[in-house]
Amino acid sequence: MAGIDQLLKPKSIAVVGASDHSGRAGYVVTRNLQSGGFQGPIMPVTPKYQAVAGILAYKTVADLPLVPDLAILCTRGEITPPLIAQLGERGVKLVIVLAAGMRGQLNAEAISQYDAMQQIAAKYTMRVLGPNSLGMILPWLNLNASFAPVPANKGNIAFVSQSAAVCTTILDWARNKRIGFSTFISLGEASDIDFPELLDFLCRDSKTDAILLYVDSIRDARQFISAARAAARNRRILVLKSGRTRGGSVALEQLSHTNIGLDAAYDAAIRRSGMLRVNNTHELFAAVETLAHSVPLRGERLAIITNGGGPAVMAVDTLMDAGGKLATLSEQTLDALHQVLPKSWSQTNPIDIVGDADTQRYQAVIDIVLNSDDADAVLIMHSPSVTAPGLSTAKAIIHSLKENPRARRFNILTNWQGEGDDATVARLAFTHAGFPTYRTPESAVTAYMHLVEYRRNQKQLMETPTSTGNMDYDLPAARAFIDQAEDIEHLTLTTHEVRPLLEAYGMQVIATWLANDSVEAAQIAEQVGYPVAVKLRSQDIRHKSDVQGVMLNLRTGAEVANAAQAIVDRVTVTFPDARIEGLLVQSMAHRAGAQELRVTISNDPVFGTIILLGEGGSDWDVTKDAAVAIPPLNMALARYLVIGAIKSGKIKQRGFPISIDIPRLCRFLVTLSQMIIDCPEIDELDIHPLLVSGNELTILDASLRLRDYAGSQQKRLAIRPYPKELEQSIQLKNGQTILLRPILPEDEPTHKAFVEKVSEEDLYRRFFSDVGELNHEALANLTQIDYDREMALVATYHLASGEEEIWGVARLLADPQNTDAEFAVLVRSDLKGIGLGRVLMQAIIDYGRQAGLSRITGMTMPNNRGMITLAQKCGFSIDVQMEDGIVDMQLSLHPHPPVND
Repeated sequence: MAGIDQLLKPKSIAVVGASDHSGRAGYVVTRNLQSGGFQGPIMPVTPKYQAVAGILAYKTVADLPLVPDLAILCTRGEITPPLIAQLGERGVKLVIVLAAGMRGQLNAEAISQYDAMQQIAAKYTMRVLGPNSLGMILPWLNLNASFAPVPANKGNIAFVSQSAAVCTTILDWARNKRIGFSTFISLGEASDIDFPELLDFLCRDSKTDAILLYVDSIRDARQFISAARAAARNRRILVLKSGRTRGGSVALEQLSHTNIGLDAAYDAAIRRSGMLRVNNTHELFAAVETLAHSVPLRGERLAIITNGGGPAVMAVDTLMDAGGKLATLSEQTLDALHQVLPKSWSQTNPIDIVGDADTQRYQAVIDIVLNSDDADAVLIMHSPSVTAPGLSTAKAIIHSLKENPRARRFNILTNWQGEGDDATVARLAFTHAGFPTYRTPESAVTAYMHLVEYRRNQKQLMETPTSTGNMDYDLPAARAFIDQAEDIEHLTLTTHEVRPLLEAYGMQVIATWLANDSVEAAQIAEQVGYPVAVKLRSQDIRHKSDVQGVMLNLRTGAEVANAAQAIVDRVTVTFPDARIEGLLVQSMAHRAGAQELRVTISNDPVFGTIILLGEGGSDWDVTKDAAVAIPPLNMALARYLVIGAIKSGKIKQRGFPISIDIPRLCRFLVTLSQMIIDCPEIDELDIHPLLVSGNELTILDASLRLRDYAGSQQKRLAIRPYPKELEQSIQLKNGQTILLRPILPEDEPTHKAFVEKVSEEDLYRRFFSDVGELNHEALANLTQIDYDREMALVATYHLASGEEEIWGVARLLADPQNTDAEFAVLVRSDLKGIGLGRVLMQAIIDYGRQAGLSRITGMTMPNNRGMITLAQKCGFSIDVQMEDGIVDMQLSLHPHPPVND
């Protein structure tokens, strides 16, 4: 991670463009470095002053007495590139650039100052943070290398932002709330250092428990998702993304000069990565406060304790609107509450302890709830009361919560209403005691739902998908169709033309015929049989509804002819320049009890190919009416898409239970995802409508747009799909044939069975500790891998019963730069001696070479002679370190070492 370690641990700093005038960036940065307590050399560079803030200054970069680890440029944009060159000549490898507006400034060669800076920095292999950066604050290193007006306290939250203004807002709020940070970085325009590298660093930082991101746009979706998925397994990550609305996106595109893409695609990427998105700074503040004081949520059942019924109802409304869950009180808990509450209490959850409740009543009820197993989280609400004064009640409750050992098992949130001093100081007391507190019922529940949504996203990240079974599709036929369509330069296809491709993937498409005029349409209808539908075919008319271009339930030849001619006449009048390419005649599908959906494959400028699901219509607005998923999909991910579309109202429920066969629809979406992987020439595919009736899915209308595609099929996708090209059949010494393939998320049960057949001794040698039984989370980490960063090849054997067993696994985990990787090989203990270890080792070496790695390393124990001997035969150098009880194995992949037999 060249440069990042140095950025976050500088030992010497130069401030270029330092100033002795307060208010100037060069002055503020120098004083912040001083007041922050940075212990290394601070070297102001300016030709104007002999000293800055009492520190001896140097006239030029060349005059610096030593090469700084970090240079901060507080200069104008037009002089930044030549200063970058001077720093590069001096050997500086890391620079923070504060200047803004460099994209709009051109040099003498008509190149923007932004591009010129990038070119010069690349020449000297210099890393750049910015431009338009506020700088960074590292409280645990006493380093404030920023232009911020407010310092940051020490804490365990990392904040990374593309907006300097958001940075100052967050700092000001956090200081008042006494919330601290482990790292605070302003990316600015992120010309070089960006979210992926920082996520890779922060997820391993011992001082960081949670990470907050403010995102305007993503530059490299694949790198971002890959880094986020890895980081989210180890740290809680919250994302505040601007541009949620169409207007906001347009404004953001104008400000950033980039195409932002569909906001719902960001939603999909954030959920897919196991992160949590918040919608505004208010929600971010609430979520930060909640996460800063919360234990991991055990479940989603919320108990509410209140002295006011009205505010509790508002809390429940907010909870239900957000898809939350109220805890159900057990008979035992109800009996206990009856003993301490007046008869007029609510008798249910929310637990209304009545307006005359005093402090003791609050404490008694809280203890009863905490000593039960009815809830996972507790919201304690308080309306201004004479019998329970705000501050004294808050202090008593804090004491009760601290004294009850079971309180640590729950997420405790508080809502102290009121604007007076008593309520304000009470909320401050809860904050100081480490309990998140909120002014309104709605904000308290919203904060709680952040925990719920985060838990759900984490569950999605770790969920084991069910298998789709054998996907029955004809890839050669699909490829032949695509190739033929491209050969004849026919890049936009409608239902009757795209039918062969869809049927190659086992999709049911209603039979469609093309008629040139109304007479031919009637003749076709006679042959097909009634009733039929007649539809306009014209690429110049985007929505057929604009000309009533779809006529249904036509039952005679005369009706067909009249309807067809009427469509043509309406086009002639309304769109006289539109080309009419014919009329489509279809058999009428059975629509009784069926539901019409819309499924679209679209190309997003940020996330590439995406899948949209909704009900659609001529006024379909994808920014509001579509649920979005990023391929590749498996059954679990497809189910999340479908359920999300239903819950958010993108798909309306027709009766209860819903008539849609969800597993069948999920399988359809997974098949569509596979088509995307196999056919990169698909630019857009609009299936509308898809008629869903029980387990029957019928495509009534579809339009397909193709485009030439050159390059890797996989690299165009934001998430690397299963690398099927790595599959190979291999015959072992004993004559048995195995399939060597990349691991799949669906392999979790099989992988668990495999581990159970590995001896404790072999597991100890592999993991360097007693493993015991691997739980779901551990198995998910082993089977749900990011193929861009890690590869696990499993040797599988198919039994006569048709079941598949895993016999061995070889893993390779690369660093973020994809230069070095660690390997591990594990073979079932009862299958040694048949050459399986050698096959796995050679396969992982070949993969590393193919992936462009420079070196593979591994570690084992001195008594693992089998592994050491195998590594030596495969060309590894061996370094035995008896004192530490380890053996280091290392293999350089360039040039190819000889393989010993």
